[in-house]
Amino acid sequence: MNGKFGQGAVIDVNKMVEANREKWINFNLTQVNDCVVRLGIFDGEFHWHKHDQEDELFFVLSGRLLLDLEGATHELLPGQGYTVPRTVLHRTRAKEKTVVLMVEKDTVKPKGD
Repeated sequence: MNGKFGQGAVIDVNKMVEANREKWINFNLTQVNDCVVRLGIFDGEFHWHKHDQEDELFFVLSGRLLLDLEGATHELLPGQGYTVPRTVLHRTRAKEKTVVLMVEKDTVKPKGD
């Protein structure tokens, strides 16, 4: 999961979002130590999954992210984040175009274990 941008490079998230035409996509932006920083552009829902070894941070830049966990749903607005602990079954949903930063260990399988 090599980062799209190396260390010392300017990362222009707004430009990436503007150029994107996909309804659901992840970009690896960069690696920081043993973690990867990813950009997600979501419109729709992802499948239920979990990560056996890694926690996962979701931080909303724009839009509205619905983060479903077993027994609860968290609505995250711009400027809000939530860390899903490893082994917790979860899925993400967005009823409108939503832009999210994700931070997780570089060993993560983005589609779950």
